[in-house]
Amino acid sequence: MTDLTMTRERQTDTSTARRAMIDSQLRTSGVNEEYVLARMIAVPREDFLPADKASVAYIDRAVSLGNASETGGHLAAPLFYGKLLTEAAPARADSVLVVEGGTGYLAELLRPLVSELATISAAEAATGAVTGTFSLIVIDGAIEHLPEALEARLADQGRIVTGVVLRQVTRLASGRKVGGNVVLQPVEDLGIPVLHAFDTPKSWTFA
Repeated sequence: MTDLTMTRERQTDTSTARRAMIDSQLRTSGVNEEYVLARMIAVPREDFLPADKASVAYIDRAVSLGNASETGGHLAAPLFYGKLLTEAAPARADSVLVVEGGTGYLAELLRPLVSELATISAAEAATGAVTGTFSLIVIDGAIEHLPEALEARLADQGRIVTGVVLRQVTRLASGRKVGGNVVLQPVEDLGIPVLHAFDTPKSWTFA
């Protein structure tokens, strides 16, 4: 078997897997917007994973890039990205900031749908190392709190879509900046990897 034949077979296998992801994971959970499905079938998830994890690219849960003692990032479950893109409703005029989960997959899904796109790591976003103003911020993971420095980068009337951790349950949430403030409203419970760079700072307590 030639290398070209093997490559074509792999492409066919992954194309079939992406179609199954659309039909069995997204459509059955209410993700039917054509722009969302078009992007998720166009972008191969395995291209954003190490070679030894490519075989699990289309499972219905997150794929970790590290272990419990590492912060190697993640590729979240397909349903999270489908729901996030639906809630974000990106427009051609949007300038978007993507807070990365460690793979670049979410940015690639969004890139052709908007006018401008910038990316930043979770650690950089949590410590305020971000400049510019954006009409849409999307976060590739669940956060305990939204830092003021990141909130400040959202334009007035701008939208933010993220996962949040509420009482140890992860949920998709969205909000809009009005009068200088952002209030995140839960949308639905979802399994979402937690970005520990956004953990609520621990305060001292006294007995």
